[in-house]
Amino acid sequence: MRAFVLVAALFQLLPCACAQGALEDYQRAQRFLPGNLRHSIYVADVSAHWIDKTNRFWYHKASQKGTEFVLIDSDHNTSGPAFDHEKLAATLSRSAKKQFSASDLPFEDIEFTEDQKALQFEIEKEQWTCTLSDYVCKSHPVNPDEALSPDKNWAAYVKDHNLYVHNLSSGTSVPLTQDGVSGWDYATPLPALRLLVEQGTEDIKQPAAVFWSPDSKKLVTYRIDSRTSGRFTSIQFVPPDQLRPKAYSVVYPLPGEILAKAQPIIFDIQSGKRIEVKTAPQELSFQDGPGFEWFPDSKAIVYDYDERGSKAKEIRIVDPETGDEKVIVRETSDHYVDPGEEFYRFDHHTGELVLASERDGWNHIYLYSKSGQLENQITQGMWVVRQIEYVDEKARRVYFLAGGRERGEDPYQTRLYCVGFDGKGLTLLTLENANHSVSVSPDGTYFVDNSSRADLPAQSVLRRTKDGSEVRSLEKTDVSVLQDAGWKFPQPFQGKAADGTTDLYALIWKPSNFDASKKYPVIEHVYTGPQDFFVPKTFGSTLRLQSMAELGFIVVMVDGRGTTGRSCAFHLFSYRNLGGAFEDHVAMIKQMAAKFPYMDADRVGVFGTSAGGYGAAHAMLAFPEFYKVGVSISGDHDARLDKAWWNELYQGYPVQDDYAAQSNVTMAARLQGHLLIEHGDIDENVHPVETMRFADALMNANKNFDMLIVPNMYHGESGPHASYLVRRRWDYFVQYLLGIPPPQDFSIDEKALGPRRHQ
Repeated sequence: MRAFVLVAALFQLLPCACAQGALEDYQRAQRFLPGNLRHSIYVADVSAHWIDKTNRFWYHKASQKGTEFVLIDSDHNTSGPAFDHEKLAATLSRSAKKQFSASDLPFEDIEFTEDQKALQFEIEKEQWTCTLSDYVCKSHPVNPDEALSPDKNWAAYVKDHNLYVHNLSSGTSVPLTQDGVSGWDYATPLPALRLLVEQGTEDIKQPAAVFWSPDSKKLVTYRIDSRTSGRFTSIQFVPPDQLRPKAYSVVYPLPGEILAKAQPIIFDIQSGKRIEVKTAPQELSFQDGPGFEWFPDSKAIVYDYDERGSKAKEIRIVDPETGDEKVIVRETSDHYVDPGEEFYRFDHHTGELVLASERDGWNHIYLYSKSGQLENQITQGMWVVRQIEYVDEKARRVYFLAGGRERGEDPYQTRLYCVGFDGKGLTLLTLENANHSVSVSPDGTYFVDNSSRADLPAQSVLRRTKDGSEVRSLEKTDVSVLQDAGWKFPQPFQGKAADGTTDLYALIWKPSNFDASKKYPVIEHVYTGPQDFFVPKTFGSTLRLQSMAELGFIVVMVDGRGTTGRSCAFHLFSYRNLGGAFEDHVAMIKQMAAKFPYMDADRVGVFGTSAGGYGAAHAMLAFPEFYKVGVSISGDHDARLDKAWWNELYQGYPVQDDYAAQSNVTMAARLQGHLLIEHGDIDENVHPVETMRFADALMNANKNFDMLIVPNMYHGESGPHASYLVRRRWDYFVQYLLGIPPPQDFSIDEKALGPRRHQ
């Protein structure tokens, strides 16, 4: 009954189609925000957690009825609760002296331990263990600074810039290094601003960055020299614990600057022997640190090396006994080797390497021998391998997601295929015309298949890898309540790029009270970063833009040339041309308006976050006669002031004049429409200096604009003022694009936004 009342409240205002931007539209829009929408619809999306090396897995389900943990036994085709939720809630309430509900347990992740006879989970930095036979629960504090060895006999930690290991049996600690100093630390990643703010100090604690061998006898780590690295200082103007602002300084390299360097080192735990990896230090083009992976037999270490500017990438293998390394594969490009597009898996029986590469113009899989010799190209054609999911070493077959191979469907949609190492026997395992994401069982017998489209509700199915046949249905999405109230799926749209030949794909959202006889302003939600594509391809991801449409707008998203998921040539359109994508967006919106008379191409607005914040402002500067209203959130307005890794990769290295030519700062004098700029004082990704530089240029050009510098906001509309910012964004488009006064001081319930978002 309660669920029925919530659903009824959600749609009680739908019949009225007369208002646009009025109070009732705001109320309906709020009910389409994710925190409210979850009361009326459950979107099937099973994240399978396989238990040890078995074919059993659990998943966490959050639906209208609450949350639960479900256990699936694939071999026996059974489903049931992962544990007794009532007993666990009761015992936990007694032990923690705090009331917990069986349908709303205070954790989302669990681990089966003690041969699957107990559960472990974490609540407020305490780790709990509950036996499943009698539901006795005990807790102990979690030490977040220690990195446990696989056998749980050792813990590595950093103290005074040096690396120590703690023997958990004897309780003794031994220093592995003694010469660490500030800015030249061992096992210490370069931290992001968020970590400093959350701990309220620059003297932060973080887990030791060590990578244990599977046999727990060795570890590999690094020492980072950041003493000459460029830094940014951020001011938290309204800290929660004091009146005086706080200042934090972090390493933040800009394009062309000197970079921090990481030197990999191996330690033998029993002897304390230090083994230097025989290689030059690796340059770090942003924060964090390098990563390493051990072979299962603990006899080799593999890691990636990206040359500065990403024009070359190497896969390197290290001998942990000697520190000797060899390059297995070196990939080069005149433009870049995109680290997001090149991925690989090893066949640990033979030492062969299965590698994805764009070298023939499309992302495909190649087979390399143990010595690094190319054996053959496994896949080929005018389609794209998107991810390697599983390598069957015995059958010598590889399972992968790919898009664009099936004719007549959206090329961005992925399906699961398998093929032999020799390139023979290519088999399609997911037959539905939909976007598929999968999780393969440890032995490769089963896979969980999540499938949907923007216009097809999501479902989750357990399947067999041998032929894709269904074992059992896991979850389905029911949209009947939404449809009964007038809501419709977003509408896919296919058109042409500005060149008149390249196919592009988009989505169109309409308000629930849509009236085809009316003329609606258009708002584009924009993001053109070359690291991905962004028009939603799954049903669940489409719901987030419905609230904006409910205000009385047609909302659109477009993937233009320069993004991923297509050919290498399509991707490279944005190289040294990050600001050049918007001609495609203008062309697509004009084509939509020509086909659909209800779209008013004379009233177009745009908003976006991060690279979308740059894009929203840049679209207004590049096409001021087309985009009339914009909201730019956390925008990286000038690539010269943004992080080195992203810009040197996609805008190019070394830094050239195109950096300045495509800067919003350089183009500020072209502004004509209404522009609202938002930026957080503690943005950990894009420093607010970029917005301040842009604002300075707008003022110098005598341009009118609006700006919000938001206290305690990280990247994107987040933090304690998130609901206020959503309302201000709504108001801005209603006032300047619809041309009517927004409702006076409308207040969005913070719970309507769902869990606190960190974009």
